[in-house]
Amino acid sequence: MLCKVYTPYEFKVEKARGIEIFTDKGVFLDTYSGIGVLALGHSNPEVLTAMKKKLERYTHLSNYFLDEDAEEVAARLVGLSGQVGEVFFTNSGTEATEAALKAIKKLRKGKIVSFVGNFHGRTIGALSLTYGKAIREPFEPLLTERVFLKPDPEKFTSFARENQIAGVFIECIQGNSGVLPLSEELLETISQYQREQGFILVADEIQSGLGRTGKAFAYQHFGLKPDIITVGKALGGGLPLGAALFSGFSPFKFGEHGSTFAPNPVALAAGKIVLSKLDENFLMQVQEKGKYFREKLAELPWVQSVNGYGLMIGVTTENASKVKAEAYNRGVLLNIAGGRIRFLPALNITIDEIDEIISRLSFEGF
Repeated sequence: MLCKVYTPYEFKVEKARGIEIFTDKGVFLDTYSGIGVLALGHSNPEVLTAMKKKLERYTHLSNYFLDEDAEEVAARLVGLSGQVGEVFFTNSGTEATEAALKAIKKLRKGKIVSFVGNFHGRTIGALSLTYGKAIREPFEPLLTERVFLKPDPEKFTSFARENQIAGVFIECIQGNSGVLPLSEELLETISQYQREQGFILVADEIQSGLGRTGKAFAYQHFGLKPDIITVGKALGGGLPLGAALFSGFSPFKFGEHGSTFAPNPVALAAGKIVLSKLDENFLMQVQEKGKYFREKLAELPWVQSVNGYGLMIGVTTENASKVKAEAYNRGVLLNIAGGRIRFLPALNITIDEIDEIISRLSFEGF
């Protein structure tokens, strides 16, 4: 009776802990954590405790009430950005993209730039900015002022000189395309024109944010100062929660935007735990474990190339589907994005767990 939009595994999940998923067909090691949602792994005890405590008080209040965790989570998010601003909570990353779009359309006129390879969500506005033709073209026409540019500094320079730009959406690391970082030269060029022309720069950190790359946000690797930061996935500790951070300005007046569910109190309680872990020591460990993981992956016979930041890793191989199938037979769940193997393991994965994954993936290529 379900819409046929997914192809689930043919096993029954009994429980999940850390990086392990226990099923009726054995125990599997999870290398992508609910597509980057479970930053602290499955069923993290601290996250579960926080959820249970909030559940005992209430499950939902609506935006007519203020849950005290909302202010703390917002303050932590703004603090991690290193800027001054305010937060609008959403139920997902794609809704955060919609909030960013509404802010741009309200405040500026001109073209909205996205890049070939970008993925910003599946709702109508967010889908307009998402390059994947297979998921976008069946629903066109979408937003007409949007343009896709190749992620090339010269292409952007030429466009910026000839057009009025309202906003630019970037994924510093394109996750859905296989973990592909944009070039530093392109990001420097965008930053230059942001200062000169004053367009609104949106950093999509839905997949790459909240410690995934060894920084609070991926844009911090490149010295950018986005006007809007969108987050989702890991923010709710396994429950739906997203946010748009507006740096230095307030885009919406009373009643101009809203949500029935966001922010959900139980998701906020979980998110507070996730954000509390993202201190300097934890982020350094993510960088170190990511470097170790990438080095070990590069030694595998079937691996052609490895790239990424922190524990956001992309691997090129000759036949990703066959590699995924063989890994499954050895008890490891792999995820394919953009034709590459995408690793988004729990940020608190241990070196021993990385070694176990590498051991099971040590087979010849196809």
